[in-house]
Amino acid sequence: MTLLGIVVVIAGFALRFNPLLVVVVAGIVTGLAGHLSIVQILTIFGKAFVTNRYLPLFILTLPVIGLLERYGLKEQALALISKIEAATTGRLLILYLFIRELASTLGLTALGGHPQMVRPLISPMAEAAAEKNYGPLPEGTRNKIKAFSASADNIGLFFGEDIFIAFGAVLLMKGFFEQNGIILQPMQIAVWGIPTAIAAFVIHGTRLFLLDRMIQREVQGTAGKEQGKELNKHAY
Repeated sequence: MTLLGIVVVIAGFALRFNPLLVVVVAGIVTGLAGHLSIVQILTIFGKAFVTNRYLPLFILTLPVIGLLERYGLKEQALALISKIEAATTGRLLILYLFIRELASTLGLTALGGHPQMVRPLISPMAEAAAEKNYGPLPEGTRNKIKAFSASADNIGLFFGEDIFIAFGAVLLMKGFFEQNGIILQPMQIAVWGIPTAIAAFVIHGTRLFLLDRMIQREVQGTAGKEQGKELNKHAY
């Protein structure tokens, strides 16, 4: 009977109900099937909420960012980047990559992220910088800029947090080595993450540096195709 919760999850996802609602209902069904009272079930939910308190904060981030976007967050970002003469898409993303990786080495992994930073700020600013320098962008180029914006966040976080001694992966490696008779301190493991982090920054920074040339070629290529189509129309 206690497996009824699994049935509820499968049925809820199959019928495409709200995932959060499905999980909550499945938890309640499982508790009732296990002869728990409503008070006991609510107590378990409360403890889970407190233990995983960062998850609700992440969920609350999305509506907050939505409200900020509705009241002009993206427009202000576009206006800001258009005033900076030296700003290009590549330079902007290199700067964000550096800040993201440096912050992650200090344990500030929440300083950035896709929903709260890349989607509302970094990606629109990168697109605005490209439009300022090269004019209207093809849809494929816009998608490529969005992908590079996301990659700057991912790489900066992934390789930066390996240097932070309290990061879970560092502690996991420490435990693994100890099980095999090798005693290492977290600082020793973190130090060996520095060369990898530097190499990741140099390699991806080079890709971001070359991104401006790629955008220019794509915009010019699209413009040339459009002109060719216009000339063909007039010829007929």
